[in-house]
Amino acid sequence: MSSQPQIEPAELLRSNGLQVTAQRLAVLRAVEQLSHGTADEVADAVRDEIGAVSRQAVYDALGALGDKGLLRRIQPARSPARFEHIVGDNHHHLVCRGCGRIVDVECAHGPAPCLTAADDAGFEIDEAEVIYWGRCPDCQTTGPNQAIEEIGSKT
Repeated sequence: MSSQPQIEPAELLRSNGLQVTAQRLAVLRAVEQLSHGTADEVADAVRDEIGAVSRQAVYDALGALGDKGLLRRIQPARSPARFEHIVGDNHHHLVCRGCGRIVDVECAHGPAPCLTAADDAGFEIDEAEVIYWGRCPDCQTTGPNQAIEEIGSKT
């Protein structure tokens, strides 16, 4: 899987017409570090790095970075939106029904076979979002109820 080319974060923002701010730089770093983090997790990581910052400022930064294609937003069913730094490819996700863990997975075969729909209804398709659901190895061994109980005790 490819991620955004290695460009200095401040230059990446400038080259996409965004003002360079401490919040945006911290959000970029947090999203890369968290891999599929929620907006709240990103906000917590940003606060840990730069101190006081409003949740709305983080949401605004996530929105601006997503609009410019610098971040990818995914939202599996029954889950809050998640953010990742891998953009510009056609990778998919595995989601565990037990613990909610999300893992990146390459497209099945060839450059992008899932972009060929059985009926495209006249659309010019340029992206597909595929989510595979199942149970991760940990949840397979602990059982679904124990995995859910463990998640509840961590919150």
